[in-house]
Amino acid sequence: MTAATEEQRLDALIVGGGPAGLTAAIYLARYRRRFLVVDSGASRASWIPLSHNHAGFPDGVTGDELLARMRAQAERYGARIVPGTVTAVERGDDGYRVRTEDGRLFRARTVLATTGVIDREPQLPNLYQAVQRGLVRHCPICDGFEVTGHRIGVIGHGTGALGEALFLRTYSRDITVLTLGEPMNLEEAEERRMAEAGLRAVEEPVVEIHTEGGRIAALTTASGERLTFDTLYSALGCHPRIEPVKGLGVRIGPDGRLVTDGHQQTGIEGLYAAGDIVEGLNQISVAMGQAAVASTAIHRRLLMEDGDL
Repeated sequence: MTAATEEQRLDALIVGGGPAGLTAAIYLARYRRRFLVVDSGASRASWIPLSHNHAGFPDGVTGDELLARMRAQAERYGARIVPGTVTAVERGDDGYRVRTEDGRLFRARTVLATTGVIDREPQLPNLYQAVQRGLVRHCPICDGFEVTGHRIGVIGHGTGALGEALFLRTYSRDITVLTLGEPMNLEEAEERRMAEAGLRAVEEPVVEIHTEGGRIAALTTASGERLTFDTLYSALGCHPRIEPVKGLGVRIGPDGRLVTDGHQQTGIEGLYAAGDIVEGLNQISVAMGQAAVASTAIHRRLLMEDGDL
């Protein structure tokens, strides 16, 4: 596959090289399409220390290993993956123009956005190391089983933090919500639900965090109270990376993510989306399924446009 330039129009351009983007790359390569993946290297999956709920890996798989395997599989079939950050996707009479941060310009008949989301991280020291050790987590659906019986702190406030704390009660009854100095800010009915569930909220800032072995040895609040936990979950939400396509008039859901149809097409012809950037459950398996649907829809669309179907 030769390098993409403004003069050479691609069948498709995939924005993002996470699980959704790489799945689509595998499919489009096997459909013998001329396409390119532009990957910023910032996949959320790379933060996963060890996933045990991804099918086919009974002993678990790290995010980096999964991405490496998927990338190798896509490249085996001829997929071309280039580093870069897409800053704008523009629509024209002959398809799309995709611009990157370093000034490159690509043309494509279709675009698949798989840019994902960015977690809103708690302001804690040595966060990445804590995540890699499983001391700070982001996804109770993914790894709640691994914290069964643990003493858990949920970082956040409001309805989102309460919902995550209630969900985690499947695995532990020892759960405290840490608002990091923000008010809990619940409706009266939510306050009753929190009390009925036996959940405690600490609304003070956390000024120090100490780890020891495989646990959070202590969090020290502004008043000097020391709290101990085995695991912390961040429930601060996330920011969908929709900026490159936002100017096209895409439909955006209440949570800031893209709305798509059953073929993963946005409200814009030829513009598709898959993965965490799309409304729905944030799971690798879901992202991969959406990417399979999107890439097949793209292939069939191009066949029909070319009179081959």
